[in-house]
Amino acid sequence: MFTKTLLVHLIVYCLSDFAYGNREDKFFRTDYNYLETTQAFYKIHTSKQTWGDAKRFCALEGASLFYPDDRAEANAVISLWQTIQPNVRWAFVGISDIVTEGVFETIDGKLVSEVYNQWQRGEPNDLNGDEDCVHLNLAGDLNDYRCDGKSYFICKKTLSSLVWDDLCNMPELGYTLFEAVGKCYKLHTTPLSWTEAHTVCHAEQTHLAVVSDQVEADYLANLTESAARRRIEGNYLKGMFHAGFHNRLHENWQTVRGSPIPSDASLWWDMHLPSEADHEQCGSMFYTGRLNIVNCDTKSLFICERQMDDSLGEEERYQ
Repeated sequence: MFTKTLLVHLIVYCLSDFAYGNREDKFFRTDYNYLETTQAFYKIHTSKQTWGDAKRFCALEGASLFYPDDRAEANAVISLWQTIQPNVRWAFVGISDIVTEGVFETIDGKLVSEVYNQWQRGEPNDLNGDEDCVHLNLAGDLNDYRCDGKSYFICKKTLSSLVWDDLCNMPELGYTLFEAVGKCYKLHTTPLSWTEAHTVCHAEQTHLAVVSDQVEADYLANLTESAARRRIEGNYLKGMFHAGFHNRLHENWQTVRGSPIPSDASLWWDMHLPSEADHEQCGSMFYTGRLNIVNCDTKSLFICERQMDDSLGEEERYQ
């Protein structure tokens, strides 16, 4: 019989053709479309965000906020756009004059004159003095728009920038494999609410860590030690980390995967398993590895995980 560690090695080995095939097979994420003509992947987000949040969402997915390098790329992406999301009329792109008023440049510092710059007639006009970001329409025209306004947006990942994490079988996002349980983990040190943390994990196609036994609890407690040694600014609950269980649906406590929470009382702080009578509705973990519950709005650090047998793009039950 295989040991669990040997089994994990076997899984990684068997998946290696797929893992190493990320460039050869032109695969990034299941929610991105690859265009051969541009050698890049694109995703048209249908949830409206501010320009700054759009930029952050793309980064969370390991991509960047799209802007067309030239007319050929603009035409190729617009053709894809018309095919898969024809009802989306405008989308933020990675161009703004936030740094210097009147000087439009890309998110990587190129002047707009060096890239695709077909403006809609009369634009940019800085209407009311607060249009510093740019969006693109299906006709291929650029328009300046309020950065705090909300719009759809497009993310881009070039094939040449794609780096693959072979052990975790996913795009490189800073996860570490714990072979004993067959999971990959990432400690996030930007304090967020439970829901925000869940969103960040989901963007990385993972989920908030679900502790199932003492071995895993001990590993995560060790993982959080790095946070204790760092000076992390912000008003947040120190020594506590958001974990992947909740009662936000009021259907009894469950993990973000829809499974029952651990029933071993020794895993819980003060041997207390949460119940319907508790006012707090979200899960957490102390730095010691003991599980607890917390107000969902509480800001804290958090850990995301991905099981080795998860398929990329798997949707979580709670979103």
